[in-house]
Amino acid sequence: MKIDWDRRTCARKGHVTYTPDEALLRDRLHARTALGDAWRCLRCGDFVLGEPHGSGPASDAPLVPRGKVLRDLFILRFLAIERAVRGVFIVLVAVAVWKFSNSQDAVRKLFNENLDVFRPVFRHFHYDLDHSPVVGSIQKAFGYKHSTLMLVAALLLAYALIELIEAGGLWYAKRWAEYLTVVATAAFLPLEIYELTEKISYLKIATLVLNILAVLYIAVAKRLFGLRGGRRAFEEERHSASLMEVEESAGVTV
Repeated sequence: MKIDWDRRTCARKGHVTYTPDEALLRDRLHARTALGDAWRCLRCGDFVLGEPHGSGPASDAPLVPRGKVLRDLFILRFLAIERAVRGVFIVLVAVAVWKFSNSQDAVRKLFNENLDVFRPVFRHFHYDLDHSPVVGSIQKAFGYKHSTLMLVAALLLAYALIELIEAGGLWYAKRWAEYLTVVATAAFLPLEIYELTEKISYLKIATLVLNILAVLYIAVAKRLFGLRGGRRAFEEERHSASLMEVEESAGVTV
């Protein structure tokens, strides 16, 4: 089923109407009805009763995202939510590492006591906790220095901050955020690929694929790094759209 992004957005945010100074365009955007004057929405094209939201030259008409632009914005906001969730999770992990670094001995003692309790239970199910990779990793962490754990917590917080900044910028479709997302995500791709060589999991594969698609989509669709004409073509496209919004809504061919 094809999604009508224009009407979907108007249903949530309301219509956007505008009165151009140019007589021909103004007449085409305006309609008289038994209930009063109606103006054509610059986003979905439907006529809306009531006073227009703005007026002025057609070139000054608001740049209203439509069609493909709305779809692109939806994708960017999906990525923004994913980045925000990841950022919050990493913050929680950093806090946990920080708290662990300040009570390492107590946590080690509690872990070993519980390990002794659960060892017979797991042995009953033919699972040897003493040779478990998970248990081994936890016990190895107990040997880390306090300063090392504090450094890990700081690095995690820095990474989380980058993710949260990306999320905010992508949500508002900021171009600097698109560059930041492509660079930061691409920088971690080699590490994600290396992790797959160590151990394959569906979550790791899904994360890698999502990040690769995000990098390719943003770089190509937003004309980053000189692709498809670069920033100049991107700005010309936006400027052209702003000049054509009223004309397209009015059904004028240019």
